[in-house]
Amino acid sequence: MTSPMPWVDRATRTFWRATGRPVDLHRDEEWLAAPMHHGPSVGDSWMAAAAKALGGSVSHDVESAGLLPDLARLDGPSFSASDVRPEVRHFYEHTSQWRMEIWTQWNPLLQPGGELVTRFFGRRVQQLALPTRPLDVALGTDSRVVPIVDADGEQQAAGWIRTLRSTGDHVYSGCYSARQLPSSDQTGVHVAFPLEAGNVQVFLRPRALPDGSLELSSPAGTFGEDGAYVVVEKGGRAHAARVPIHERFLVYVDAEGVLRTDHELRLWSMRAVRLHYKLTLAP
Repeated sequence: MTSPMPWVDRATRTFWRATGRPVDLHRDEEWLAAPMHHGPSVGDSWMAAAAKALGGSVSHDVESAGLLPDLARLDGPSFSASDVRPEVRHFYEHTSQWRMEIWTQWNPLLQPGGELVTRFFGRRVQQLALPTRPLDVALGTDSRVVPIVDADGEQQAAGWIRTLRSTGDHVYSGCYSARQLPSSDQTGVHVAFPLEAGNVQVFLRPRALPDGSLELSSPAGTFGEDGAYVVVEKGGRAHAARVPIHERFLVYVDAEGVLRTDHELRLWSMRAVRLHYKLTLAP
């Protein structure tokens, strides 16, 4: 179906081409190579093309799929999966076995902007539709994890599809994997959100806290370091820009033994939105 607002999408991509830098996704900036989409509505239809690029397939029949097949893929000089609590590790390795309840709290100054983005962009393209009102997620969200495997059947990435139970609309549709930046000696979590002729990517740095909690963060920095990026492509030429969006996830077990996640998103230094997740194993 043709997008009712194609000029908005074209103008957005033109802006990022003008403000970003040329990148070679096949050589020097291969670390920014990630799934894109070829239509205005994303949903989960990008996964087949992502699997084809790997010469592999999408595995829909894995009942206990995780965002990472093994959290130890993040092991490095500043992180060891063995320092993380078993519950936290189980969530990342068997994400599809967990159910989520979500609460949201927006900065009142930024909520109107967030509502506009979600209403006129996120819901329309079925991607990055951040809930802006508590009742949006009152009935909960459905979560589906689909491994993307190579020709040898080894998981190289995973699609994590989250939809609102009340409407069926996509909230997020992301590609999760472990990836090491050329400028770093530590592997981190890489998340790519496919969009038409582009994507939004986040590189998250892992840290195990003394109590066994896991912190993932995309701090401020320079191009090539952990953080958030926008990539757009036209005519075989790609441009990328680092954007001033910083995230922090804290995955922990509370005093009653319940697995929880605090997610904070900042725009520059201003807190934009806080999300809290209660995670429970599905029956």
